[in-house]
Amino acid sequence: MARLPKHRKPEKAQSAAIADPMRALMEEHLVWMQTQNFSDDTVTTRRSCIGYFIDWCRERALEHPAEITRPILERYQRALYHYRKKNGDPLTFRTQNSRLRALKGWFRWLARQNHMLHNPASELLLPRLENRLPKYILTAEEAEVVLQQPDLAHPEGLRDRAILEAFYATGMRRMEVANLKLYDIDTERGAVMIRQGKGKKDRYIPIGERALVWINKYIREARPELLGSVEDGTVFLTNLGQPFQRLQLTSLVRSYLAKSKIGKMGGCHLFRHTMATLMLENGADIRVIQEMLGHAKLTTTELYTRVSINLLKQVYLATHPAANLKPHTSTPATVRNTEAEAELLATLDAEAEEEDGE
Repeated sequence: MARLPKHRKPEKAQSAAIADPMRALMEEHLVWMQTQNFSDDTVTTRRSCIGYFIDWCRERALEHPAEITRPILERYQRALYHYRKKNGDPLTFRTQNSRLRALKGWFRWLARQNHMLHNPASELLLPRLENRLPKYILTAEEAEVVLQQPDLAHPEGLRDRAILEAFYATGMRRMEVANLKLYDIDTERGAVMIRQGKGKKDRYIPIGERALVWINKYIREARPELLGSVEDGTVFLTNLGQPFQRLQLTSLVRSYLAKSKIGKMGGCHLFRHTMATLMLENGADIRVIQEMLGHAKLTTTELYTRVSINLLKQVYLATHPAANLKPHTSTPATVRNTEAEAELLATLDAEAEEEDGE
């Protein structure tokens, strides 16, 4: 019986692996992550974090993972601590932590795949993370000022108003808004399906009546004018008829914040902070907000807490200032879990910092 020829890497791939073994092993690791169903965002972040380390190693004539020891990793950790960005600011401890965690994952994989005899990052201590509250949160009045900034005389302005309303009404992450499809909007039930959010998890959450009015008005009146040659069902389209990218949405929100002259800075996550805070202030249960935001965990005791869409809708309508067309009258909460609320806001702040670092 004739034997199949042994698989051989293309000559270009072989030469590239020989010339830059670290980067070749990084790419092999990223392919493994994709086969394990890690999200594209996670893979992209891992490539960036490991790439910084590889560049640092190249400057020191370190060309193969086998040359890396724990003292070298600790030198790199100190380099991250002393690094200064172009504006003179240091890397936040959360950014430093993220870059080092990526390395720990990579070296763990290298050891398991027998590319290394041992894992030099196994005992590397990561910097402790501070539990901070968000720097800026909008009041209900300030949120309304920002929402009124788009020029509704143009299709782009109507689109932007609908985008801002979607952020404020649901607390969605920016890529969840960017990936929203026409069939994800359930006008009859007053809800929206968020598909493959962070952690590749779907969730079904309520959306305010006012936001639905603006989104449907945009879909009817403005979206046809923005639609390009390809129709894939994406709700919000750029001037070129394409889905929004992360930085495009961030730039859009920041421009309206600046235009509003309320004196607060931020991006898409500012509305996520604001939604959670205002609902808490109006008496929403922390578990309901956890479900709205798509957080898998806030505290150990709440790990497996789930609530139905009916309860979500009921509490949402009662506590979100922009959930209804008529002005909202808040009812102060009688019992507040301040510790859980602080953890929620700190989690949101960490998410925002993670997005800004992408």
